[in-house]
Amino acid sequence: MISIFVTINIKSGFAQKFSEASLGDSQGSVRDEPGCFRFDILQNSEIPNRFHLYEVYKDEAALEAHRNAPHYKKWRETVEDWFDGDLERVMMDTVFPSDQGWIKQKAHLLDW
Repeated sequence: MISIFVTINIKSGFAQKFSEASLGDSQGSVRDEPGCFRFDILQNSEIPNRFHLYEVYKDEAALEAHRNAPHYKKWRETVEDWFDGDLERVMMDTVFPSDQGWIKQKAHLLDW
């Protein structure tokens, strides 16, 4: 499994809108993408206009499928003008849980 940690700074006054708009992308990712095993949206406690996304995918092909998914394209189109600067991305390989552990956890992500 691979993971990506994205840091996004949002222009002042758009944090709430960004948070609300991002729910559709995260929910669509875990619900509609077989290769997405986690999609967390985190708001920085010290810098409220900074958000972090933690995502886990089966492989690069699953990440690419995410970037081509309708919910991602809608999200990106909606929020892109709210970005304050460039996004920061860190690519990682998962260590724990195991691949099988990620697969078993996915069902629990669908119980909102």
